[in-house]
Amino acid sequence: MEKAVLLIIPLLAGYLLDLLLGDPDHWPHPVRVFGNMIAKGEKVLNKGSQRFLKGMFLAIVMVAAVYFFFHYLNRIIRPYPWLYALINSLFVWYGLANKTLIREGKAVFDKLKTNGLEAGRLQLSRIVGRDTSRLSAQQIRIAVLETMSENLSDGVVAPLFFYLIAGVPGMMAYKIINTMDSMLGYRNERYECFGKFAARLDDAANLVPARLTALLMVLVTGSVRGFRFAVKFGSKHKSPNAGYPEAALAGILNCRFGGPNVYHGMLVQKPFIGETEREIEDFEIEKTSRINHSVCFVMVLLCGFLIHLTKL
Repeated sequence: MEKAVLLIIPLLAGYLLDLLLGDPDHWPHPVRVFGNMIAKGEKVLNKGSQRFLKGMFLAIVMVAAVYFFFHYLNRIIRPYPWLYALINSLFVWYGLANKTLIREGKAVFDKLKTNGLEAGRLQLSRIVGRDTSRLSAQQIRIAVLETMSENLSDGVVAPLFFYLIAGVPGMMAYKIINTMDSMLGYRNERYECFGKFAARLDDAANLVPARLTALLMVLVTGSVRGFRFAVKFGSKHKSPNAGYPEAALAGILNCRFGGPNVYHGMLVQKPFIGETEREIEDFEIEKTSRINHSVCFVMVLLCGFLIHLTKL
């Protein structure tokens, strides 16, 4: 079986599995394994002096270990094409988070609408790192849309981008980079030095995917304002990457994101992304979900086309 076919079959099968099932609750998942590995490493190393170097050592070892594990796993199963395709399909499914991201975003809007403010705040706390206890209904809706645009890059476009470059080993290496950033990349006393390298590594890994995400969002909607906002506001975000998909969505919806928020007890001043301060309506979660689905679909097709074109 041709190598290109062995890459395209898992790509399509993994996409369909994510589209149909998402990440079922209580099922085993490699990201949970990665999280346990990172937590154990952090507990052992994040103490004493030279914390930046220790954090850098942990990040490099973790990424290398994950990449080479999947690289050698694929070498072992390569003589068995259908087993190779099956296992890689499962890990492409694990690597994508589109269905779950959309489901979680809709759940916040639904809870807010049917059960009120406190229920909406509690549901939102499942998917964001900020303090949700004092957020208004408008702030909750904005937080959901920000998260859906940012994680469209982190959870969909970036994993597929690294799959295109290096198959499942590249995709899983990206997933542990992103997991390390979410666990260690905080600017507080505990993680400021230890997690700095992991945070910078994540910034580097997402440099192209974040901008590609914004471009795809604009293309699938045909929004000139979305493109203009991405150019104008994309670099305004404190993150070097998150601002681009957020700005694109703000332009598509003609609204404004950003502003100050509380993270882990600390007030963080975030710049505003967009121009129009207005109330977010309930129906806009559906529009955002369609954008996410469309971008995921187009990215899968693009990857499949490039794999076939280059005959990898």
